Amino acid sequence: MDLKSGYPFWAVKNGLMQAFPRLGQDTRCEVAVIGGGITGALIANELARHGHDVVVIERRDIGWGSSAASTALLQYEIDTHLTELAEIVGETGAVRAYQGCAQAIRDIESLTEEVGDVDFGRQQSLYYASEQADADRLRREFELRRHHGFAADWLECDDIRTRFGFEAPCAILTHLAARLDPYRMAYKLFGRLVADGGRVFDRTEITDIHSGTTQVTLTTSDAISLNCEHLVMAAGYESQSWLDQKVAKNRSSYAFVTDPIALGELGPLASTMIWESARPYLYMRTTGDGRLIVGGEDDDIDIPSRRDKRVGKKAKTLVKQVKTLFPHLSLNPTFSWGGTFAETEDGLPFFGPHEQYGPRVHFAMAYGGNGISYSMLGAGLLRALIEGRDHPLAGLFSFGRHT
Repeated sequence: MDLKSGYPFWAVKNGLMQAFPRLGQDTRCEVAVIGGGITGALIANELARHGHDVVVIERRDIGWGSSAASTALLQYEIDTHLTELAEIVGETGAVRAYQGCAQAIRDIESLTEEVGDVDFGRQQSLYYASEQADADRLRREFELRRHHGFAADWLECDDIRTRFGFEAPCAILTHLAARLDPYRMAYKLFGRLVADGGRVFDRTEITDIHSGTTQVTLTTSDAISLNCEHLVMAAGYESQSWLDQKVAKNRSSYAFVTDPIALGELGPLASTMIWESARPYLYMRTTGDGRLIVGGEDDDIDIPSRRDKRVGKKAKTLVKQVKTLFPHLSLNPTFSWGGTFAETEDGLPFFGPHEQYGPRVHFAMAYGGNGISYSMLGAGLLRALIEGRDHPLAGLFSFGRHT
C-alpha cells in the first residue's frame, strides 16, 4: 500500500536515524513482529523488556509507513463518545476502554523518560462544540465522564472566548493529553531493542504465513524462512490485507505543519490541543519547537494517486478553518501531507488472534484517532495473551466482541 502523500514532517525532520539490515538467512525466534512503525515498536519493546526473544520485520525502511504521517495526538478520548460507546458495548466496557487509554498516556510518558529526546510533552485537550446543536450531546458526555472520575472542566462560550480567544458554544477541557514525535520514538525503541540483543530487519517483505499447532512459519519474498512461536501482525493499515474479513474502513486524512511560531502568538495553543465535535473534525496541536500541526479534511478516498492531487487544496482549506478561529495567527504550511487511516465501526481497536490463523497469530490493529494510545495499551494486552494470562480488555478488543 502507498500510505502517504506529500512531505510528512517527521521523516523530513529526523531523516534516516539508523540503518537496519535485511533478513538474509533462515531465522528462529520466540515472537516475530511484522511492522516497523510506532505500533510495532511499542509492542516489541514491551515483549523484549519482559524477557521475550523478539524479531521485527518491516518491508519499508523503519518508520516510513503511516507513522511518518501520524499527527500523534495522545488522548484518552476515543473518536466514539463515551456515551455512544456505552450504548454499543455497555457502560462498564466503555469506561474500561477510556480508563485504559488514560493509563496508556501515563505509560507512554514513563517510557519516553527512559528513551529520551522524542518531543514528548504533557498538554491539555479542548474539545469544542462546532455548532449549538452539538451542545446537549457534549454536556451528556461531560457528565458521564465526570461521573466515572475523569478530570474535566465544562466551559461555556464566554469561558472559551476569554481563555482561548475563539468563539464556540461550549467545550470540554480535559487535563490528560500529550504530544509525541512518533517516528523518532519508533527509531529510539528499535535502537534500544537491538542494543539489548533483539533483532530488527527492514526492507524485508513477508509473502506467506503458515500457522501450525506449535509454530508459525513466515516466508519472505526472497524465500527465506522465519520460524516463531508467536506472531504479532502490527503492519498498520496493511494488516487488513492478511484477513478475509473486512474489519475497518480505509479513508484519507490531511495535515500541515507550520514554521515555528512565537510563544506569545500561540498563547494557550502552546499547551492545548484543540479539536471539534463535527465529523470529520479539525484538530491542532503544537510541537516542542513551537510549530503548529493542523489536521482534518478527512475523505473516503483511498486511491493514492487521487489523494496525492488533493494535498495542496486540502492544506489551503485547513488554513482557512484555523484562520476562522484564530485570525491573528501567521500560518505558513511548511510541509503538508495526506495519509491513509482506518476506522472501525465502534471506534475500538482489534488486538488478539483471529480464527483465520489460530491462537498463535495476534493482530494489532490500533485504528482510529488515538492509535498510539491504543498501541501502548495493546502492547500489554498482547504480552498477556502470549504469556497465557488474562487481560481485562482482551474480550472488548477481540475480533469476536460483537458476535
